[in-house]
Amino acid sequence: MNSLRFTAESSSDGIRERDFTVGDVPGVLWSPAPSTDPAPLVLMGHGGGADKRHRAMVGRARLLVTRYGFHAAVLDAPGHGDRPRSAQDEQDVAELRRAQAAGAPEAPVVVPYNVRLAEQAVPEYRAALDALQELPEIGTGGSVGYVGLGLGMAIGMPLVAAEPRITAAVFGMTWPDALFEAAKRITVPVEFALHWDSGRIPREASLALFDAFASAEKSLHAHAGEHVAWHLVEADSATRFFARHLSPA
Repeated sequence: MNSLRFTAESSSDGIRERDFTVGDVPGVLWSPAPSTDPAPLVLMGHGGGADKRHRAMVGRARLLVTRYGFHAAVLDAPGHGDRPRSAQDEQDVAELRRAQAAGAPEAPVVVPYNVRLAEQAVPEYRAALDALQELPEIGTGGSVGYVGLGLGMAIGMPLVAAEPRITAAVFGMTWPDALFEAAKRITVPVEFALHWDSGRIPREASLALFDAFASAEKSLHAHAGEHVAWHLVEADSATRFFARHLSPA
């Protein structure tokens, strides 16, 4: 079993921030300062080309910690952040850049790339969850959620489908081609967001994926605009979603 090792720590504005590794996988854990009684944990997955300290991760973590006293943790995905890229990573990224420059469809490159990264990342997240739950301020009896957009969704859906400790999830904005089987195995409450007018990810495919979730409780959030025009309201909505489903009360 891989153990958790803290490598750096700081505190400000009531938030304790700790860098850690589980095995050789780096991550960040944000917690209330001080942390006393065990509190829910939300695992987060960053987007493709980003890393564990992307502003979307930091912003969501701050909301979860300051509003509800939750913990939030994220890992660098394979080939991202402080993790080296493999030769296959470099080849896939180069192919994606060529497709983008030519105005060609991205899905034929991104979908298999995301599948490959998810196959590695899912066991890494499960090992990290094992290690984080050994901390007394998190514990094994608390609720666990997951939020991921883009690559974070491609990793998160097979993770949530396989991991019974995760009891609520927020997803959005990635190509759904390889995710339908995972969706059929997800039964926890889900909040799913999409851009109605995305020129990259077909609306019909995203709607079909939403329909495929086996969850008895699921909500669809649609916004006009392109893929990059993300709305801050979704971070606020996801935070309130986790408060409803993870809070002990």
